[in-house]
Amino acid sequence: MATAASRDHALPPALDSFVGRRRELSSLRALLSSTRLLTLTGAGGVGKTRLALEFARGLSSRYARLDLVELGSLRDGAALTQAVAAALGVGERAGQTGVDLLVRAIGDASRLLLLDNCEHLAEPCAQLVLTLLSRCPRLRILATSREALRVPGETVFRVGELSLPPADAGDDVTALLRSDAVRLFVERAARRSPGFTLDPGNGRLIAEICRRLDGLTLAVELAAGHIATLAPGDILAGLDDQSSQLDLLAGGSRTGPRRHSGLATAVDWSHQLLDPAEQAVFRRLAVLVGGFDLAAARSVCASGGIGPREVLPVLCALEEKSLIVRLPGDAAPTRFRQLGVIRAYAMERLRASGELGPTLRSALTWLHEVAERVGGDVFADQASSPLTTERDNLASVPVHATGQGEAARVRLTLELARVHYQQEQPSAAGALLSGLLREPGGRALGGEVAALAARVAAQQGDPHRALSLGERAVSLERQRHVPTGLANALDARAAAWLCHGAFAGAVTDLRACLDILAPLGSPEDVAWCTQHLAWALLQAGGEREADELMADCLPVLREQAPWPRAAAALHTAGAVRLVLGQLESAEALFAEVLRIAPGRSFHALYPVEGLALVAAESGDMQRALRLCEASAQARRRLDTEPEAPWRRRIEQAAARARSLLPTAAREAAVVGARRLRGDRLIAYALRTGSGEQVRRGADTVRSGDERWRLTAREFMVVELVAKGLTNRQIADELRLSAHTVATHLDRVRDKLGLRSRTQIALWFGRRHVTRWAGPPS
Repeated sequence: MATAASRDHALPPALDSFVGRRRELSSLRALLSSTRLLTLTGAGGVGKTRLALEFARGLSSRYARLDLVELGSLRDGAALTQAVAAALGVGERAGQTGVDLLVRAIGDASRLLLLDNCEHLAEPCAQLVLTLLSRCPRLRILATSREALRVPGETVFRVGELSLPPADAGDDVTALLRSDAVRLFVERAARRSPGFTLDPGNGRLIAEICRRLDGLTLAVELAAGHIATLAPGDILAGLDDQSSQLDLLAGGSRTGPRRHSGLATAVDWSHQLLDPAEQAVFRRLAVLVGGFDLAAARSVCASGGIGPREVLPVLCALEEKSLIVRLPGDAAPTRFRQLGVIRAYAMERLRASGELGPTLRSALTWLHEVAERVGGDVFADQASSPLTTERDNLASVPVHATGQGEAARVRLTLELARVHYQQEQPSAAGALLSGLLREPGGRALGGEVAALAARVAAQQGDPHRALSLGERAVSLERQRHVPTGLANALDARAAAWLCHGAFAGAVTDLRACLDILAPLGSPEDVAWCTQHLAWALLQAGGEREADELMADCLPVLREQAPWPRAAAALHTAGAVRLVLGQLESAEALFAEVLRIAPGRSFHALYPVEGLALVAAESGDMQRALRLCEASAQARRRLDTEPEAPWRRRIEQAAARARSLLPTAAREAAVVGARRLRGDRLIAYALRTGSGEQVRRGADTVRSGDERWRLTAREFMVVELVAKGLTNRQIADELRLSAHTVATHLDRVRDKLGLRSRTQIALWFGRRHVTRWAGPPS
C-alpha cells in the first residue's frame, strides 16, 4: 500500500548518514527550478530514492506541503490513483473519481509530490502525472524510476554511480576519501564494526572493492556490511569469484524494500519487467565483459528468433531501463557496458538458459572476424586497431570459449599481445607470446609471433632475447616466402639490433626491408620503414643521409598516416636537425609533435626532452634543466623509460646544465620543474604562457579512441576549424589548396560521424586536455 510520509513537511527520518552526491544535489536544485516534472533514473541500487529524499528534505521551506508516495508494493496500475489519494490523506466523495479527488485536494497550492519507484507502473504513472500537472498549476512532481516516464515537459536526471578513487591514489588516505564510494564504504563499515577506519594498510583494498562494484551504492553498502566478519582482502576475493559474488552482495536491511535486500533481488526486479527478447539480449551481453557497440551486440545476441535489426531497439530499451550504461564521450561507434554486479546476474541467467556455450562461440567468431578485417597491415604491431577497444573482451572470451576454434583463439591471443605492447605493457604481452611460441598453433602465424616478441623484448631492454627472437622471425618468414611478412620480421630484427647497440645491423636490415616494400605500392609503409632507417642512421652517425630520407618520408606520413606515426616521424626529423645544429628547425619539429599528440599518451615526453636538448645547445641551461627534470618526473609517474641512446643524451644535457648553473639558478630550475605538469609543462615547452589555460591537443588517449583514425594533417585541419578559420584560411596556413582542405574535412566527417563544422569544433573542444609523451617508433 502506498503511504504518505506525513501531513506536513516531514519526510521519513534518515536513520543513517547521507554520503556525497553534493554535485548531484546542486544540479537537481537548478533543474527543479525550471521544470515541473523531474524524474531520477538509474540502475537498481544506484541510490535514486535516497538522493530524492535528501533533495526533498532541503526543499521543505519552499512548498506548502511535501508528500512521499511509495509505489513499490503496488502490483498493477488499477489501484494507482486510490493509492496516491490514500497517501495524500484524501477521502472518497460521492460523484467524484479518484483523479478529480486528487485535483481538488491539491488545487493551486504550492506542493511537491515525490513518486518513488515508478518503473513497474510507468504507463499509468505517466497518465496520472500528465493529468495532475495539467490541472494543478503550482504542483511539481519528483519521481524515481529505472526508466523515464516519457511525459511532455519531463526532465530526466540520470543518477550515476558514486565517484571512485583515481587509479594513482595508491594508499593516500586523503586522496581516497575524496571518493564518495570509499567514504560510503568506510561510514557503513564503521557502523557495523565500531572503530573501523581507513588507513594505508587497507586503503588500496577498499578502493579496489569500490572500483569492482562500479560505485553502485547498494553494492558498496552490502559489501561494507560484511566488514565485521570478513577482512577487506576476503571481501575482494569474494567479488573476484563470479559464482559467489551475488551471494556476498546480499543480506540487506530486513525493514527496507524487498528489492533492496540484495543485489540479485534488485536486478531481478528489473529483469522481470523485460519482455522475452529483452531478457535474451540482456543475458547474452554478459559475455562481453569489456563493453560493446551495436555491431558486437548484433553479432553476439542475434540468434534464437532475434534478428540483427531487432537488437538496436532492444539495446535502447535496456539503456532506458538502466540495465546497460552508455560509456561517456561522443566517439563513434557508441559503446555500452553492463555494470559488474548486473553482469554477474546476467551471467547466472545465461548459464541457466543453457546458452552460455553458443553465446561464447558467437563472441569468439565476432572477435576473429574483426581481427581478419583489420589484418594485412605490414607493420601491424605498430598500427592502431579497433581491437584495442576490445582488450578486455580479447582477454576473456577466448579463455572461456574453451575447445572452440583453436585457430581463432591463437590469432586473438596474438592480437591481445599486440594491444598490450602498444599500451606499453610488455610483461603482459611477453607472457602471452611465450605461450604462443611453445604452441603448435602459433606456427601457422609464421614469424608474426616471434617478430612481436622481439619488439617486446627490446621494449623490456633485453637485447640478447630480442635479437634471438628477431633471427627466428626472419628465418620463419624466409621459409614462408611472404614478402610483407619478411619485411615486418626484418623491421623487428632491426629494432633488436638498435636495442643491442649494433646500429650497422639495424641499417642493413632496414635497407633490405625497404627493397622488399618498394615494389608493393604502399607509400605509407615505405615512408614508415624509411623513418626507421633514418633513426638507425642517426644512431650510426649518418645524420646527413637521415635528413635526406626524412625529407622524402615526412610529407607522406604527415598526409596519410595516423597521428602516432606522424608524431614519431616528426620526432626523428627533429632529432636529426638537432644533431646537424639546425636548432630553430629542430625546435619547430618537436613543437609540432606536442601540438598533435593527445594528453597522457606516451607520445609527448620525447619532444619535451627534444626541446630540452635544443635549450641546452642554445645555452639556456636553466630552461634545459627545468624541462629535463619535469620530463623525468612525468616518466616516473607513467613508469616509462626512453631507449638507451636517447636517455644518455638527456642525462648528459641535464648533468652539463647542473654543472654550469649557479647554485641558486640550479635549485630554482628543479623547484620550478615540480610545478610543470600537464598543460603547464606543454605551455612552458611551447613558450605559450603559464599553461593554466592552454589546452592544445586532444583528451586522454583511451583504447580505441577515434583520433587513432585521423592522420596528422587531418588533425591539424580539425584544430584550425575549431579556431574558426575558413577553408581558404586553413589552406593558406598549411600551404595546401582549398580543394585539399575540403577533401580532408570530408574524410574527418566520415571518420568521426560528424556532419557540420560546428560539430567538429565541439568535438575538438571537448578533447583539450593535458598531454605527455612517447617513443619515436
